[in-house]
Amino acid sequence: MKKLKKLLVILLCVAMCVIPKAEAKAAGNIAYGADVGWLSQLEKMGYTWQDTDGTTKDVLDILKNHGVDSIRLRVFVNPPSSFEWQKTSSEKCLLGYCDTTGLIYMAKRAKSKGFKIMVDFHYSDHFADPAYQDVPEAWKDAADINAMCKYVYDYTYSVMKQLADNGVYPEWVQVGNEINSGILLPYGSTNNFEHLTWLLNSGYNAVKAVSSSSKVVTHLANGHKNDTFRWFFDNFITKYGGKTDIIGMSYYPYWIGGSYTSSINSLKTNLNDMASRYGKEVMVVEVGGYETQSSETYNTIRAVIDAVNAVPNGKGVGVFYWEPEGNSKALPDGYPLGTTTSVGSKVLKFTSAITAFEAAPGSSSSSNGSSNSGSSDTIVSGSYYKIINVGSGLALNVQGGSKASAAQIEQYSYGGWSSQQWSFESVGNGYYKISNKNSGLALDINGKSKSDGASCIQYAYKSGTNQQFKLTQTSDGYYQIVNRNSGKVLEISNNSTANAAWCVQATNDGGSNQKWIIQKVN
Repeated sequence: MKKLKKLLVILLCVAMCVIPKAEAKAAGNIAYGADVGWLSQLEKMGYTWQDTDGTTKDVLDILKNHGVDSIRLRVFVNPPSSFEWQKTSSEKCLLGYCDTTGLIYMAKRAKSKGFKIMVDFHYSDHFADPAYQDVPEAWKDAADINAMCKYVYDYTYSVMKQLADNGVYPEWVQVGNEINSGILLPYGSTNNFEHLTWLLNSGYNAVKAVSSSSKVVTHLANGHKNDTFRWFFDNFITKYGGKTDIIGMSYYPYWIGGSYTSSINSLKTNLNDMASRYGKEVMVVEVGGYETQSSETYNTIRAVIDAVNAVPNGKGVGVFYWEPEGNSKALPDGYPLGTTTSVGSKVLKFTSAITAFEAAPGSSSSSNGSSNSGSSDTIVSGSYYKIINVGSGLALNVQGGSKASAAQIEQYSYGGWSSQQWSFESVGNGYYKISNKNSGLALDINGKSKSDGASCIQYAYKSGTNQQFKLTQTSDGYYQIVNRNSGKVLEISNNSTANAAWCVQATNDGGSNQKWIIQKVN
C-alpha cells in the first residue's frame, strides 16, 4: 500500500509538470466579440480593409477601435489543404486557415493586441452546424462510442496544450458548434443523449485539464426557440449530467425571416429562462445582419446586447458577431452577413453597423479609450463628441461640411469629420450650448419655432433659448436632446435610416429616432 501511495504521488507530480497551470481569467464584464475565422485566408488572397472613415487598417485594430474586445476562432481537425469545402455540387465555402496551426497564429496575433480569446471546436474537417456534423476522416475507424470519446479527449487536449505552450489560455472554449442534432454523427446523435453527453463531457474534461479557468460553452442554433433549448438541456444537463459553464446561442434574424423586432423578445425569453432554469451563464456567440442594411444590422446588434445585458444576476456574459470582416463579393458562397461594403478591387470598408459595439453600455474599449456611456455627467468642457441616432446608427452632421449660418443639420455615416463633432458648454440649469467643431456655430432650431417638424440648423450663438438644450436620460440608457424654447426633442425626420435625412424637433413619443448616443471623440 505504501508503494502504491508513493507511485500515485509521483504520477501526480509528473502530471503537474506536464500540464501548465491555467492562467486565463474568466471575463468580469460582458464580452463584445467578433469571429474572424476567414481573416488570414482573405488577407492571403489580397484583401484589405478600411475603417468607417476610409483609412486602411488591420481588421483587428478596426474592431478594437469600435469596442470589440474579444475574438472568436474556430478550429477544424484536418481541413482540406485548399481550405475550401465543396459543401454541395453547386456551393463552395472558404473555411479560413482554421487548422491547429492557423488557430495558434490568429490566437497569438489577437492576444498580442489585448483581445480575449474564444476557441470553437467544430470536431469536423469542415463547418459543423445542425445539418452537418460529420466525423473527421481520420476518426472514421472508431470502433465504438468509447473510442470516439478518446478521439475527442485526445484531440481537444492536444490543441489546448499547444495553445498553452504558446501562452494562450482561452477565456472561453466551445465544445461543438451549433449542436442541435448532436456531434460526430451517428456516434453523438440527439437520438442517444447519453452517448452525446459522454462525447461533450470528454471535450469538457480535456479543456479543464489544460486550462481550468477557461469556461466551456455548449452552443445551439436558433436562440429564439426556447422549446428547442429546454429539450436539449433538460436531457444533457438534467437527465444525463452534462458538463458546461455557459449556454451559447446563435441568433440570425436574416435566416429566421423578417426584422429582428419580430423575434428579439423570444431571444430575451430564452436567455432569461436558460440562466434561471439551469443556473448557467448565457451568451449569444453568433449574431449577424444583412451587409447592405447597415442600420438594421446596427439595431440588431444593439438589441441583442441589451437583451444579454438585461439577463438577471449578471448571467448574460457576451455577444459575438459572425463574421464582420466578410463580404459577399469576397466569398465564393456569397455569404451576405458581414459588416463591410466593397469599395474597390479587393478593398472592403466597414459600415456603421460595427459601431454598435462601440456604443454598447459597459464596453471595455472605444475609439478613444474613454467611456462609452454618453452620460451627461461625463460631459467635459473643451472636449468633442459624436451624437449618434439610435434609430439609424448615423451621426449628426452639418450638411456639406458648411461653415455658414443657417446650414441644415442632417444625419450621416460617421467618418470622423469635424462637421460631425460637437462640444457641450453648460449655460446653467442643466442646459447646454452645443457647438460644431468645424464651423464653431451653435445648434439651433430654425426661426425659434415651437412647432413639430421645425428643422435643426447651425447659427451664431445669441444666447437664445432656441439654442439651448438639455440631455434627458431614457430608461434604456440613451439620451433625448430637449430644446429649452419649445420643450420638444430632437429626432430624425420620418424615422429615416438614410444618409442626409434631416434633424428636426418633435413632440416626445419615445421612438428610437428620438434617442441618442453621445460619445467622446477626443
